[in-house]
Order: sequence, then structure tokens, then C-alpha cells
Amino acid sequence: MEAPTAPHNLAEIELTINSPEQMRELGRSLAGLLRPGDLVMLSGELGAGKTTLARGLGEGLGVRGAVTSPTFVIARVHPSLGDGPPLVHVDAYRLGGGLDEMEDLDLDVSLPESVIVVEWGEGKVEELADERLQVRIHRAVGDTTDEVRHLTVTGLGERWAAADLGVLGASPHA
Repeated sequence: MEAPTAPHNLAEIELTINSPEQMRELGRSLAGLLRPGDLVMLSGELGAGKTTLARGLGEGLGVRGAVTSPTFVIARVHPSLGDGPPLVHVDAYRLGGGLDEMEDLDLDVSLPESVIVVEWGEGKVEELADERLQVRIHRAVGDTTDEVRHLTVTGLGERWAAADLGVLGASPHA
């Protein structure tokens, strides 16, 4: 990983990830910042690394079960193996509506005690929480084997204003 391009105490940081393992490591690092009640929205092209990042989050949170794409079940709950929060992993790709369709998943009930990670959630789940973390993943498109990803991590609300997102750019695998 390259060093962050934004100062440490801002609610936004830009990162460059060079491999799937670095994406998982970023997820593990990000897990250290998360607590029950946090909503994390992941966006990016197909194959950008959203599920790989979520897998790292699950590893960092110490949850049960392999974190895989929940595309066909829409949402999967991974209970904590310790005293941490469970991870609720949602794939909103096939959900066309906004929060109305998402309400059927009862995410608002799970939110206070869980960390909820939503892939493809933009325009669908923002109303769940005023304070949330948005991770936008950009990659080269077309016929390419380029594994470089450019990420913008943005914390919205007071919860994230004081968070040190700069620790995400300080990976030991940089």
C-alpha cells in the first residue's frame, strides 16, 4: 500500500492497493476502527475487491464462517467468535428499490449491536445511519490483469470525524 494522500485527522483518505492480499489486509486494519452500530458501504465495479475487503473485515473482527459474496442470499450474518460484534454482510446488487426493499432485511434492528457491511448500497441504505463509512473502490476496466485499486474512504458524521483513518495507510505490507 502507498502512503495516504490526505492528512491523518480528516474524515477522508485515499489509498492505493496493489493486490488482493493488500485488500484483505486493509479490511483487517479497518476492522480495528469498527464498533457495534457501524455501517460500512462498499462500492465499485464488478471485480473491484468489495468482497475481498469484506473478507478481511470478517477476519479482523474475528467472526465465524468464511465471508463470501452474499449475492444469492442477499444478507449473511457472521457471529463473533469472541466478544466483538457480529458482522452482517449484505449484497444489495439485486435489490432495485431503496430502503423500502432493504427494510425487509431488518438491518435497522441489527445495526445497534452489529457491524453492517453493504456492497452496492449507494442510493439504497444511506437512511440506515447518518454516520457511516463509505469505501469507493476504483479499478481499471476492460480486458486487464491490473490488480491496482484506488480507494477513497470517507467517514460521515461525528463518529468518523474524530477517527484516525490515517492508520489505514500504515499497513506493515506497504
